[in-house]
Amino acid sequence: MRAIKVVDYDPSWPLLFADISAEISALLGNLVFSIDHIGSTSVPGLTAKPKIDLDVVTISDEVLPTALEAVRATDFVFHGDTGEKRWAFTRDQEGHGFKLYLCGPDNHAHRERILFRDYLRNHPERARAYADLKRSLAATANGDWDFYTGGKSAFVSETVRLAALSI
Repeated sequence: MRAIKVVDYDPSWPLLFADISAEISALLGNLVFSIDHIGSTSVPGLTAKPKIDLDVVTISDEVLPTALEAVRATDFVFHGDTGEKRWAFTRDQEGHGFKLYLCGPDNHAHRERILFRDYLRNHPERARAYADLKRSLAATANGDWDFYTGGKSAFVSETVRLAALSI
């Protein structure tokens, strides 16, 4: 089992996102509606696994197969559909990595991730509580990724609910 590594916020994360965003934008061009920095690395000050998560949203569901093939032709590792009509890819680099999700413009999971990110950005006390939870889970998970991820589920669901109420 791989240890779960949660680290303090790194101010280079937005720069890494900008670099990967430019690369994906050049690769997919007019197929892309938006490229969004999501996940814990997108929240200033938040502890995170050193992986830059990004949602690449296509202009339509019809262009998804073309976009999928273009990303699959790169050095990203393809992991398939997450079950949410979001296709996952990863790329590991020295000291960090990327997790790219490709989805269409009306994807529910993408909308929830944006709600979650924005709520944590605007509610530092909630972000601190999430950081504490993640540190605790990483320390007790003993490399069990299901335990770590599952332990965050209730917090994430409640945060998305709070975010939806505040719109």
